[in-house]
Amino acid sequence: MIETRRLGPELLGAYLDFFDGQAFRDNPEWSACYCNFLHADCSVRSWQTWTAEENRSAVVARIEAGRMPGLLAFAGDMPVGWCGAGPMTGFRALAGEAREDPERLGYITCFVVAPDWRRQGIARTLLRAACDAFREDGLLMAEANPRPRAESDADNHYGPLGLYLSEGFEVWREDPSDGSVFVRKVLS
Repeated sequence: MIETRRLGPELLGAYLDFFDGQAFRDNPEWSACYCNFLHADCSVRSWQTWTAEENRSAVVARIEAGRMPGLLAFAGDMPVGWCGAGPMTGFRALAGEAREDPERLGYITCFVVAPDWRRQGIARTLLRAACDAFREDGLLMAEANPRPRAESDADNHYGPLGLYLSEGFEVWREDPSDGSVFVRKVLS
């Protein structure tokens, strides 16, 4: 049985165990991110210059302050998956995105599932939990930006388009610059 929990200071150890350990075991070149990408201040310097230590430290501070939006999936006491998800206004990199009523929009940024736990419904469980959390927070709509042409699990870190469509999301906009689509779901 997989259980999801919203990230808070009490889950800092589990988050670090996951990201320091199995999260990127098969994709080590991404292990420096710690899901800090959409939070990092890239107006000061480019994302490529942020080190693993800087990202980890920034995420630790954000978790300790209760400002790191997302959910962890657990198999027993072991973290096996992550979904970055929260109000759109909580992601620095999305601040320039034009949206109607962004403070009522939940945004799903990424999924990371441990290699041994993939294709067992973890991402679906996290997606459903993220939408439930959005509803609890009074958000009216969920949005994500999957890459339909993703060719690997790593490329699919925004979540597979088919997953979103099967959970009631609809494509509302395409981005020809990178081949991605934006999907949305009204939360009721």
